[in-house]
Amino acid sequence: MIGVSTYLQQARTGVWDVTASFLPASYIEGVNRGGGTAVLLPPQPDGAAVADRVLDGIDGLVISGGRDVDPAAYGQPRHPSTDEPVGYRDEWDFALVRAALRRGLPLLGICRGAQVLNVALGGTLHQHLPDVLGHTRHQRGNAVFSTSSVQTVPGTRLAGLIGAHSDAQCYHHQAIDRLGDGLVVSARDTTEGVVEGIELPGDQFVLAVQWHPEERLDDVRLFAGLVEAAKSYATERVS
Repeated sequence: MIGVSTYLQQARTGVWDVTASFLPASYIEGVNRGGGTAVLLPPQPDGAAVADRVLDGIDGLVISGGRDVDPAAYGQPRHPSTDEPVGYRDEWDFALVRAALRRGLPLLGICRGAQVLNVALGGTLHQHLPDVLGHTRHQRGNAVFSTSSVQTVPGTRLAGLIGAHSDAQCYHHQAIDRLGDGLVVSARDTTEGVVEGIELPGDQFVLAVQWHPEERLDDVRLFAGLVEAAKSYATERVS
């Protein structure tokens, strides 16, 4: 059972125009193709108080993509290009990540999820990559993903899952700057060295990528790796 964080936003269907829990179905399909069952985890009030109870019912966790993390969480003023903060989602995602780390729950972060993991462990972000790189190749806009080539770091969990190189579907104008405590870089963009993968060394499955693996469902190795770790976690929990 793999929990996947969602976001709340306005959604229209038929005559209805309401705030809804929202997540692209490609995340669910990625979990399913990887061998798991997806359970959606919409933001909850008092997230820090309920996250542990929610995680009692799952064996692995995906922190999905979405809006920018509030830069106040890493001690910076908001850049003009950074999204308006969505406090309830930040609170929920941070609560889920911290509870997962405490209990050793397998964790996969995707895009925003990588940034949440990094910030939760005390790291910082580049708020607007075009200021650093001078171009918008990593986020072209209009929901068009760009393809980047990434190189993994030998010996990391990520390298063991996807090999030395991979194409990555990217849509991010922010990226990891200073690493959070204990994290290591496990992949970089081959052109400019932008951090594209991070993880915690050791036995616990804590891995996050800046790209969107759910956009390439012909390759579900990351989801399958999470599900395999979740199976081991579930077995150990009941033994």
